[in-house]
Amino acid sequence: MGHADHHGHSHAPVSFGRAFAIGLVLNLAFVAVEFVAGHLANSLALVADAGHNLSDVLGLALAWGAAALARRSPTPRRTYGFRRSSILAAVINAVVLLVSVGAIAWEAFARLQTPAPVASVSVIWVAAIGIVINAGTAMLFASGRKGDLNVRGAYLHMVADAAVSLGVVIAAVAMLATGWLWLDPVVSLIVCAVIVAGTWGLLRHSVDLALDAVPRGIDALEVEKYLESLPAVVDVHDLHVWGMSTTEAALTAHLVVAGTHCDDALISEAARELHERFGIEHATLQLENGHPDYPCSCRLLIAH
Repeated sequence: MGHADHHGHSHAPVSFGRAFAIGLVLNLAFVAVEFVAGHLANSLALVADAGHNLSDVLGLALAWGAAALARRSPTPRRTYGFRRSSILAAVINAVVLLVSVGAIAWEAFARLQTPAPVASVSVIWVAAIGIVINAGTAMLFASGRKGDLNVRGAYLHMVADAAVSLGVVIAAVAMLATGWLWLDPVVSLIVCAVIVAGTWGLLRHSVDLALDAVPRGIDALEVEKYLESLPAVVDVHDLHVWGMSTTEAALTAHLVVAGTHCDDALISEAARELHERFGIEHATLQLENGHPDYPCSCRLLIAH
């Protein structure tokens, strides 16, 4: 059996610890300001948005903690370390965001039934500040949103917050111009629909990783074809590819080889190519000669 971690270059993004820290401080301060301003302006929209922002602050803290845990060294009990904590954080972040959207939608339906006047000018200024803070925080995570599902979750949280704040501004301006109080909940529902559309993919992707599905961007059939093309390899079976974290993929496979080609050179070359071609960081290959008296136990299990 051969095993290799290839570290020629990593597909993991750089640390976003500073981005998480800045985002937490800015958004926590804004939550306090928005909550107080919402009460003073009699704006349920601002109060609801403050609650939504608070859930995102907790999401940022969770993602930051998971990113820190993922860098901890393996232990005799946790032989892969805490890498999968980033996947769990991504799942929780997606769920929290959808629950927050549900709370906003619930509030919006209530306001449709009983519209209430608000201090629109104050609402506009506070929500405009929210757009700047949330959009600026989102930009801190923009460069890593494609390489790390956890960072993508933080990015989507901040973009969603900016969108909600923009919706609040649009509704307040329109209410000033027309006096139509129902605009506030209608715009909130539109924003909720946009957020759900953007978050659903994050939830599906993170759940897939939690269930050890093949990470997106890796074609398992192409991986199998490559392994079958290796010198002296006559068969490939029991192939598995899964995410060790939101940035790293792992592979195990059984290779049936002809003759006496069970050598380190074959394993090393395969691990290097798996890394370069498919971004698989951690490969474990079991080499077999396919002797009929010693059949692979995995195949016996499948046959039964």
